[in-house]
Amino acid sequence: MNRRLTAILLTAFVVAIACSYLVFRIVGNRLGASNHQVTRVVAAARDIKLGSLLTSADLTTIEIAGTLPDGAIVKPSDAIGRGVLSELFLGEPILNGRLATPGSGGGLAATIPDGMRACAVKVDDVVGVAGFVTPGMRVDVLISGNPPGTSNTAQGSQVRTLLQNIQVLSAGTDIQKNGEGKPQQVQVVNLLVTPQQAEALSLASNQTKIQLVLRNPLDTKVAETPGTGLARLYGEANVPVGTPRPATMNRKPATAAPRLYLIEVFNGSKRSEAKFASREENQ
Repeated sequence: MNRRLTAILLTAFVVAIACSYLVFRIVGNRLGASNHQVTRVVAAARDIKLGSLLTSADLTTIEIAGTLPDGAIVKPSDAIGRGVLSELFLGEPILNGRLATPGSGGGLAATIPDGMRACAVKVDDVVGVAGFVTPGMRVDVLISGNPPGTSNTAQGSQVRTLLQNIQVLSAGTDIQKNGEGKPQQVQVVNLLVTPQQAEALSLASNQTKIQLVLRNPLDTKVAETPGTGLARLYGEANVPVGTPRPATMNRKPATAAPRLYLIEVFNGSKRSEAKFASREENQ
């Protein structure tokens, strides 16, 4: 009788544990569903390059539980026809901040922020850094030439830093980086500048020679450079601009001391000395 009662109690205990586990799972799932609401948002159906116009084939939807990211797009119609301001990758939710304003189109124009301008700079094959400039890099703009009224001075041609820490928008016809990372020889580079910088850069393009200098994108400091004149390249690196060169051609040589000859004269028991200058010194 005791064995039978023990078996019944064990069976009841196992059944109670199983029922409790099932109830826990059901209640937990319902509580989790109520606490974490799932919302479908628009995402990229493939990798999308900078400047592309979104179409329905570029979009898909994914589910996001909980709070949505700021600027998430819920309706595909709100994204179709807008330009891409930065590269999008497969499965990435599309945010309003990553797309251009509706109606602004795509391409280079859509990537220009409000209040900024894209200024084209022509480079030649001599500018070795031109082949290594890709969109997103930072450069300094150097100009070289003869300043007004200084063409006949001793300084001659001069080099000055016109702009610093300028972003490259496009290199040639490309507005995105090369997928293989290989440099390409280009003739035109578009720089992102302010309207005032665009005026200075346009004038410099017509009156001087322009050189682009690469810089580290993490280095945002503005260097104070006085410029370099042609005369400094010929051994006068420490001479300030406008300092006259020392006059050494008209300096008179120092007069050398005359060469003397000593002659001893013996007259009997008397001895005397006489000094005479050389004939060349007398002349």
